[in-house]
Amino acid sequence: MNRWWLAAALSAVVGPVNAADLSLERIMLSSGGIGYFEYEATVDGNATLNLDVPLDQVDDILKSLVVYDDGGTAGEVTLPGREPLTQSFVDLPFDRAALDSAPALLNALQGAEVRVTGAKPMSGRLLRVVEETARGADGLAIPRDRVTLLTDSGIEQFILEDADRIAFVDPELQKNVAAALSRLASHRSDGRRRLTLESRGTGSRSIRVGYVVGVPLWKASYRLSLPGDPKADRARLQGWAILENFSGQPWHDVSLTLLSGNPVTFRQSLFESYYVARPNVPVEVAGRVLPKPDTGSIAGELAARDAATPSPARLQKATGMERPAAEAAPAPPPASAPAQIEAAQAAESVTQTVFTLPYKVSVAAGQSLVLPILDRELPAQRIDLYQSSADQRHPLAAAALVNDGETGLPPGVLTLYEQTTAGGAFYLGDAQLAAFPPGEKRMMSYAVDAKVTVDRSNDEQHAIVKAAIAQGVMRLTRLTRQITTYRVKTADPGEHHLLIEHPRLVGWSLTAPDPTHVELSANAYRIPVTLPGDTQGTLAVTMEHPLEETIRLLDLTDDRLGVLVASNEIEPSVKNALAELASRRQALGRQNAELEKLKEQRRQLVEDEKRLRDNLAAVGRDTALHKQTLDKLGETEASITTLSTAIGNTTAEIETAREQLQAFVSALTR
Repeated sequence: MNRWWLAAALSAVVGPVNAADLSLERIMLSSGGIGYFEYEATVDGNATLNLDVPLDQVDDILKSLVVYDDGGTAGEVTLPGREPLTQSFVDLPFDRAALDSAPALLNALQGAEVRVTGAKPMSGRLLRVVEETARGADGLAIPRDRVTLLTDSGIEQFILEDADRIAFVDPELQKNVAAALSRLASHRSDGRRRLTLESRGTGSRSIRVGYVVGVPLWKASYRLSLPGDPKADRARLQGWAILENFSGQPWHDVSLTLLSGNPVTFRQSLFESYYVARPNVPVEVAGRVLPKPDTGSIAGELAARDAATPSPARLQKATGMERPAAEAAPAPPPASAPAQIEAAQAAESVTQTVFTLPYKVSVAAGQSLVLPILDRELPAQRIDLYQSSADQRHPLAAAALVNDGETGLPPGVLTLYEQTTAGGAFYLGDAQLAAFPPGEKRMMSYAVDAKVTVDRSNDEQHAIVKAAIAQGVMRLTRLTRQITTYRVKTADPGEHHLLIEHPRLVGWSLTAPDPTHVELSANAYRIPVTLPGDTQGTLAVTMEHPLEETIRLLDLTDDRLGVLVASNEIEPSVKNALAELASRRQALGRQNAELEKLKEQRRQLVEDEKRLRDNLAAVGRDTALHKQTLDKLGETEASITTLSTAIGNTTAEIETAREQLQAFVSALTR
């Protein structure tokens, strides 16, 4: 077993790629970090095709491999398995750790018969290897390993480091150790796998094989050339693609397509071996029954779903492999403009923009590549953009670009130049271009414009704009008004165009200036301001935020009710209703106060009555004082009776007044 396994492993490592089988013809690179590689071969009849791929790409290839064969059928695909290193030792009498050192191997093969040659030759069976420390002539510690053998003469020992050679007497054991070392070497060095694809058919035909693997994402870089005339309305835009060939193979005369999009992509370890954990069950003995668990029943079978297989032509169109119609070439640039480039053919699909290069590409493995993909003019306007988050005092000089083409532009960095009348150009700054769909506008901010100064101040107002009463509940609509004043001053002698970005807040609405004349960005209003040269101007931006408050009229405190009645922001009808409510509550308050007064008088009389009764018990019955106290006690009890009656009447009147107040509040509608 060991010899043929080693031969197969060596064949997998050093086996050359059969260039006549499949040659790389087409590549699609996505800005999502994936690449589609398509190979092609011409075959006649049944064919076996070989394809060597890096080991770290096998999972992606197993997930995405597709075969196009219009005149035949695709058969099985085979490749050497990827057994774990531990699996390579299951048929050997030792594990991976035994190969860490010679003592570890000898201890793992305890009982094996060995033959030792050197200063102390001997032969016998291994007992144990023990590490020990000896002292040299200079007293330094010297580590060494003592080997113990069981020989025909008994137990003998030797120092492992002093032996010239240790050989296993059993040739099969010697082969096992050699095989283990070979497997370790193969596991480290075997970085590729050969896929064997079977195709069955008749006649001569072309077969294409494609797959998707992870690659470095390609990047876009732009150059924007602005004319020297600041009033010019167009600018020259050139785009370049930066990519790397880290696929592990050279690209020679391949058709290259670049995709700008954000596809859903993931990895799955399909090349790994997985074993299902199984429970241990006891050994069956007579009379013991172990029924299988019941998992229920299924009433019917699920119907099979027929998935329509797209044709190669449809797949080409869906993935952008189909070449779009050529775009009209831009007009020849003036002598001072950037050199003309051979732009890629661009097309817009459902979720991405496709750039197909009009020429074949060749690049060695491990090399980077910069390719021109875009050259066209776009509508452009020079403008200032004020963003308080970028600079509190000055706006940013920017170029407003409009994508008037039929395809979007991928995101990337953008370098701006300005053409001069002398035929040269100078650098303006850098900007970041976000994904640029057709028909949209982008602001390319590239520098601070110190000639324009912006001062900003804020003011906040609060007002009641609406009050309504229904079913005993008043609903107040309060309005918070935020007024931001921008004072702009420019030292530029010409007419100046400025966009002020004012933050958009959740729940707030813009009321001034007219919202219909304002642009919206993701999180701001863009308000245009035009200033004559060397002047200053003012812009007031008003934002409003309504807040509704619900109040039960019966829960209003007298102070809060008084404030609302005195407010000039509430409608007269509501104020009149609140004034009537206040009057009724005041009358009820006076009744409550009168009731408390009566109760206090009765409390004092009850205390007087108690005191008189105590005095009456303390004096003699035949004395004049006894008679006076008794008379006073009678008068007090009479007064208590009168006050109790008054309290009862007042309490009834208050209850009636409360019911009338509640009925009044419930009937209010304003």
